[in-house]
Amino acid sequence: MSPFVVGCLGMLVLILTICARIPIGVGMVLVGTAGFALLSGLEPALGIAQGVPYETFVQYSYSVVPLFLLMGQFAFKSGVSEDLYWAVSKWMGSLKGGLAMVTVAACSGFAAICGSSVACAATMGVVALPEMRKYKYSNALATGAIAAGGTIGIMIPPSTVMVLYGIITEQSIGSLFMAGFLPGILQAVLYMTTIAILVHRNPELGPRGEACSLREKVHAVGRVWGVLTLFAVVIGGLYAGIFTPNEAAGIGAFGAFLLSFFKKQMSWKIFTNSLTESVKTTGMCYMILLGAMFFGYFLAVSRVPNELATLILDLHVNAYVVLVSILLIMVLLGCFMDSMAIVLLTVPIFFPVVQQLNLDPIWFGILVVKVTEMGLITPPVGLNLFVIKGIAGNSTPIQTVFRGAMPFVLADVVHLSLLIIFPQISLFLPSLLS
Repeated sequence: MSPFVVGCLGMLVLILTICARIPIGVGMVLVGTAGFALLSGLEPALGIAQGVPYETFVQYSYSVVPLFLLMGQFAFKSGVSEDLYWAVSKWMGSLKGGLAMVTVAACSGFAAICGSSVACAATMGVVALPEMRKYKYSNALATGAIAAGGTIGIMIPPSTVMVLYGIITEQSIGSLFMAGFLPGILQAVLYMTTIAILVHRNPELGPRGEACSLREKVHAVGRVWGVLTLFAVVIGGLYAGIFTPNEAAGIGAFGAFLLSFFKKQMSWKIFTNSLTESVKTTGMCYMILLGAMFFGYFLAVSRVPNELATLILDLHVNAYVVLVSILLIMVLLGCFMDSMAIVLLTVPIFFPVVQQLNLDPIWFGILVVKVTEMGLITPPVGLNLFVIKGIAGNSTPIQTVFRGAMPFVLADVVHLSLLIIFPQISLFLPSLLS
């Protein structure tokens, strides 16, 4: 049996392990080790199993993951999400569909210190859904806006998915963060435009909220000065080259702690819970990342990525046709898999193809993040949709959440198309410091 056939069978077995609900990281380790042993021998496979975990996680660069996660935990515990929602609602809540737009804007702000789409959606869902119900918003629009707004969490930096993509592909995490900023803003604008179109066609979907005076609006901005300062220090310092991504993560975590402390939201219980949750999530991320490493060694000896790249190049197909095909595969996987699993499963396979086609790896990284976002709100297994369904309770059927998300999926298609047609949307900011 040829190495290529073994590699293809290994990918099929991995998909079967995922369908069997075996954790993706564990499945990758098992399949990767067994496949490598089959092709290269048991002793080399055991050598990799012995050395790779230590050699991987002893690297200083990996500390960026737990520190950014800790930053998000401290920010969440300090009530930042409520403050952001309240502040933006003072400015936009009186518009038709204003509270749904406020949700998207607040998700964008929270994404700047969170880095997780699911956490962003869950946090904003608890805050925003009761308010929209209070003003008799359509359940479909309310849940759809929260689920879609939450996906911005992995586009606007810092983003755990971008960090993992940068580690796997050996790309600059700082450049990826810069590349995600403008696409994230564009995404929020498109979502708000979608809401505006929906309420223009049917005003009953999103009635106006209460109007506020200019004084109240200015006071609302003052309430979130801490969040704005933290974002400016972390991301601004990173963009300006004052400190590295690891240092930015450390400063962000400490800044979020101080913010929580001065808001009198920090207690010993909250502090320990934040550490515990960060360690749990970090362990999950590292297990998946370790699995990707093992599976990557297996793919390397099976030569599946190389053979795939050669096959595509021999077809003499336009590079954009190949790119769109890769992205469509990722979107389909996103209907059934978690965003992090998609990145760690597909990037080692498709990244060599992208390199052979001479496509910009930073731009490709933003496109990967975009399609994994789409998967989070695409039925039947869009993770954000089920998170919001859980918050909405039994009074809101899952079909209602699906229906509410569909207009935002169309907005995502427009967004992805713009990012493909105009690469400079993603590459403009990184080019300023290159």
